[in-house]
Amino acid sequence: MSMCSSCSSGPSSTKAWIVHGIVAGTAIAAAIGGGAYLVRYRKFRSRVVGIIPARYASSRFEGKPLVNILGKPMIQRTWERAKLATTLDHIGTERCHEALHKLDKTYDVVVNIQGDEPLIEPEIIDGIVRSLQAAPDAVFSTAVTSLKPEDAFDPNRVKCVVDNQGYAIYFSRGLIPYNKLGKVNPQFPYLLHLGIQSYDAKFLKIYPELQPTPLQLEEDLEQLKVLENGYKMKVIKVDHEAHGVDVPEDVEKIENLMREQNLS
Repeated sequence: MSMCSSCSSGPSSTKAWIVHGIVAGTAIAAAIGGGAYLVRYRKFRSRVVGIIPARYASSRFEGKPLVNILGKPMIQRTWERAKLATTLDHIGTERCHEALHKLDKTYDVVVNIQGDEPLIEPEIIDGIVRSLQAAPDAVFSTAVTSLKPEDAFDPNRVKCVVDNQGYAIYFSRGLIPYNKLGKVNPQFPYLLHLGIQSYDAKFLKIYPELQPTPLQLEEDLEQLKVLENGYKMKVIKVDHEAHGVDVPEDVEKIENLMREQNLS
């Protein structure tokens, strides 16, 4: 079963995709490391920290991390949601690489949690962490969801294609795959990349030293620098509708959603 074939909607579907990704990764790990790896599974990449990048000087929305959402700053809302994840040992704010140097403990996995996603689902955080823990040949993990047809040609909606083992093949701002008719195929399960991602901490120290790559520069996507340098990236599919805050008008939308979901 492919990691990114079509799926049904609902919370149980999200959990099913996450479990499938972990099982697939564990199978690969067994092939690489044998039974000894599986015995040590719980200890592999077990120390996990979540980092919430918070940039005040956003070009589209200055001061965005501190914007009030139903009585609390958005950065606090995101932090509170992230705290519900069961795989995180610690959560902080700042740039991932910089924050890693400032922490007084050593961590194996660093999760980059977007600060403008105050409704992030903790199950997604746990899912990408566990998929990375189960895939020792990967240095990076991320999540995708189904792409809406109206977003097919939106360059701000990053698309992704994966292989049959759930590893990323490519990311693009354009529609991928792109058929010869130049039209959206309503039967094809296109994938939308979600901003959340986790890294092996050792790789995160190497990443800033890697030179920019042609595909990365052309698409303006940092994930491509990882792939172009030959590193592997694990991908899980989840049933999730992204509700980010990009512009001031998004705040009211988020607050209305929170009221509908009875989230105080």
